[in-house]
Amino acid sequence: MKNNFTSGLNIVLVAAVAVLFYLHFSSAKKNNAIAANTTASATGFKVAYFDEDSLQEHYEYYKEIRNALTKLEQQKSNELNVLRNEYAKKGKEYQDKAAGMTQAEQQNAQQDMLQRENEYKRSEQLKAQEMQDEQMKRGQDIRKKIEDFLKEYNKDKGYAYIFSNSQGLMYYKDTAYNITNDLIKGLNESYKKQH
Repeated sequence: MKNNFTSGLNIVLVAAVAVLFYLHFSSAKKNNAIAANTTASATGFKVAYFDEDSLQEHYEYYKEIRNALTKLEQQKSNELNVLRNEYAKKGKEYQDKAAGMTQAEQQNAQQDMLQRENEYKRSEQLKAQEMQDEQMKRGQDIRKKIEDFLKEYNKDKGYAYIFSNSQGLMYYKDTAYNITNDLIKGLNESYKKQH
């Protein structure tokens, strides 16, 4: 599920980048291309990026969230294991008694096992949904912290766009515009102040 969290966060970030590209290029189509280039040159259009992988590895809050989600996943897995073991134990108990059971007792045992199986499936679905909700909530929290930091960071930098670089998203990047270290340092300082 850790990979699901990382994948989910990456998907959210890629979607945000896609929206920004769409908004930028759809408005550019309305204007004359030469006028758009002249305006961009005159305003000093600047773009920066940060490496998502580095952020995940070095941002303390991100690591804390990842550890908390791993523990939560393990807890939910343990709870499901208890239900699964109870189900298996009861099934073996019924199997051992099957020869001496009446038809009515066998039907009751089958009904009980079916009910236990349904309960397990409901619990499994509920725990998976709870885990997914928690991952989404935590991912949104991380994203908000990054956005808030970048708003403050960009007040004196003047970047028009700051992109997240995920593997396979950008084919070329000039490292002069890499703000990953600034982002990690600033986020970690902010995190330390809160704790």
